[in-house]
Amino acid sequence: MYFDDIKPGMTVDIAPAVIEKEKMIDFAREYDNIPLHTDEEYAKNTPFGRLIAPGVMSFMSVWAKYLEVDLFGDELLAGKSTKIEWLKPVFAGDVLTAKAAVTKAVKRSAKNGLVELTIEVHNQNGELVLTNITEAVVKCRPLRDSGLE
Repeated sequence: MYFDDIKPGMTVDIAPAVIEKEKMIDFAREYDNIPLHTDEEYAKNTPFGRLIAPGVMSFMSVWAKYLEVDLFGDELLAGKSTKIEWLKPVFAGDVLTAKAAVTKAVKRSAKNGLVELTIEVHNQNGELVLTNITEAVVKCRPLRDSGLE
């Protein structure tokens, strides 16, 4: 989708992402190897009472589902930034659902614009567990395709 076709307020639903315990622990051992994510006995004595998923893993599980939507298609040039805020713990077995909304679209040049997407992620209990704001650089429609030649 070209930048010219993107409007603030547009939304897309993202397919559910299931947090599988084995994948959660494997991810944690490789990228976030702390006992809260990998040691069940340790986790029992934390305020959470059990293992929690690494925050980045929780986000990336949803992000992978978002990429299946392919909102920008071949018109995506690059990511510019991302900000993740974790609000509640995510546990093994949780099912995360999300919606992405275009919250800002700013034309940068005749060739591209900057699109801000806000993603809100809820668990199976309807609790907001994380939010993400991502900026993407998206191609503008070529002048010959816009009727402005």
